[in-house]
Amino acid sequence: MGRADLQLHSDLGDGLSSIEEILDAAERARLDVIALTDHDDIRGAFALRELAAQRSSPVAVVPGVEVTTRSGHLLALWIEDEIPMFCSLAEALSRIHKAGGTAIVPHPLSYLTFSIGEGALRQLAAYGDDARMVDAIEIRNPSYAGRVRASRAAWLNTHVLRVAETGSSDAHHAALVGTCWTDFPGSTPDDLRAALRGHATAADGRGWTLREHLDGAATQQWRSMVRDPIKRARRRMTSAGGGKKKKS
Repeated sequence: MGRADLQLHSDLGDGLSSIEEILDAAERARLDVIALTDHDDIRGAFALRELAAQRSSPVAVVPGVEVTTRSGHLLALWIEDEIPMFCSLAEALSRIHKAGGTAIVPHPLSYLTFSIGEGALRQLAAYGDDARMVDAIEIRNPSYAGRVRASRAAWLNTHVLRVAETGSSDAHHAALVGTCWTDFPGSTPDDLRAALRGHATAADGRGWTLREHLDGAATQQWRSMVRDPIKRARRRMTSAGGGKKKKS
């Protein structure tokens, strides 16, 4: 069985560790596949994938991003371009699937962080449209925010969604990489995708201690709530301005 950690954050986003430190930690944890999912910014994922290739790392890197939809956060994996912020959940899913990507609901139903709720997920199931359906749901997340509605999310998946289950560390610090993970048959990203399609994955791992939660929490929250939103807004304003100049 292979092990994948499908939600990680670097200091290029609101995390506290460099991509080098993250890759070192993933190798120590003997993970087979990881995904860097900085908020609404895919550049770190590309840099980490390149670093892993340069080092001939035993850890395979899947490009990803944590998309801010109007309904909550959504992981987009195996994509090569960003999904627009604040689009509807249905539009984000459609864009991810058109790009050949995989959509996973992180920390589902949680009221302690910006999460997709039960009503939105039930509505997706009612559509009966694969293009507008999530591919997997994160059943195991070690943070308090990720654990607060985990049992309800598991129930909802068993009885309503019926999609693959994943576990992810949601680590914003290298020391926490691999504390939760997804078990899957095989060891490669292709094996992982096949397992997700076949609902052959399993969530595993442990919860964080209070000390682990508090380590660097103030800095991480400042980055998440203040620095990064401003940085992303400036980046998009610059991009939009460049596009207008090209049209004129």
